[in-house]
Amino acid sequence: MKLTLIAGEPSGDRLGAALMAALKTLKPNLQFHGVGGPLMQAEGLESLFPMEELSVMGIAEILPKLRALKRRIAQTAAATLAEAPAALITIDSPDFCLRVARIVKSSRPNLKTIHYVAPSVWAWRPGRAAKMARSIDHVLALLPFEPPYMTAAGMSCDFVGHPVVAEPLGQKTAQDGPLILALPGSRRGEVTRLAPIIGETLGLIKTRHPTARVALPTVRGVAGLVQDMTRDWPIQPQIIENPIEKRNSFANADVAIAASGTVSLELAANACPMVIAYRMNPLTLWLMRRAALVDSVTLVNLVSETRSVPEFLGADCRATTIAAAVLALMSPGPERSAQLAAMAVTMDRLGRGGEPPGLRAARSVLAQLSM
Repeated sequence: MKLTLIAGEPSGDRLGAALMAALKTLKPNLQFHGVGGPLMQAEGLESLFPMEELSVMGIAEILPKLRALKRRIAQTAAATLAEAPAALITIDSPDFCLRVARIVKSSRPNLKTIHYVAPSVWAWRPGRAAKMARSIDHVLALLPFEPPYMTAAGMSCDFVGHPVVAEPLGQKTAQDGPLILALPGSRRGEVTRLAPIIGETLGLIKTRHPTARVALPTVRGVAGLVQDMTRDWPIQPQIIENPIEKRNSFANADVAIAASGTVSLELAANACPMVIAYRMNPLTLWLMRRAALVDSVTLVNLVSETRSVPEFLGADCRATTIAAAVLALMSPGPERSAQLAAMAVTMDRLGRGGEPPGLRAARSVLAQLSM
């Protein structure tokens, strides 16, 4: 049996690799084609071209590469039709993946199409689900409240669990003094906007906790910028690029100051209390708030159905308010207890303790193929 899988980002490559490994366990001798990164290729995918060509974000970055991306969409669709797989499985990256699925589905309406990672229609632009249903038959959802949104639009959907529940946790060790995690983001714009605010926040915290230490896990692409922007911080951070050391810092930190994003789930998995901070263009924030269907940007708050994680966005992202929230979480008290309880609920609802998400996703795929 042949399957075509398409991923366009490193996160999709991880999801795809776990899915492929589980599929091979349940049904040996599968053949995989499509587009993927090194992890999917290690599981046996023959990638049409380097996945990195698709890892482009932002209008300014996409426009110069638009013609090349359109060629890759056409190439991927043609290759899928030529392979005649049992199913096309697209993984996140909707701007690329769903365009391929649309072309393929129009030529072969009976081909099973499966999309891994439901669009966040519960947060904004709910019309995306109905549009997606024109070319997608089945959805593999990461969040437990997503299936009703997909089925209402006309697709079948299974909640398969979030990959964070299957990731290894850090190792706890004895610590000297409080440890604060600084997580200003993985993109240059995020780091540029947040690093000065986090530095000012740390100065206020240091007056109360003079022995506090700071760890700053980062990624290779912004490590140099992070070093430049933290030289004047009142507490010099330990900058971490090694993935194992990053996990250990999550496990040992007393509290984190983090940019908005899925990092909140990594922190929750390690039971590390957090404060979310984010700065963006004021017009972008205004438009986002007008379009938003939920009152929180933090998945821990949304999955646990609490608002235990403080959020400071836009003009509210100020050192004085962030520092006050961090100080309240650094010591035992109602704020810390409520957040730790919400984190436990979040991890349980995302599938902790059950089958690995990759295996659940594989069972869902095979069930669709047997229909």
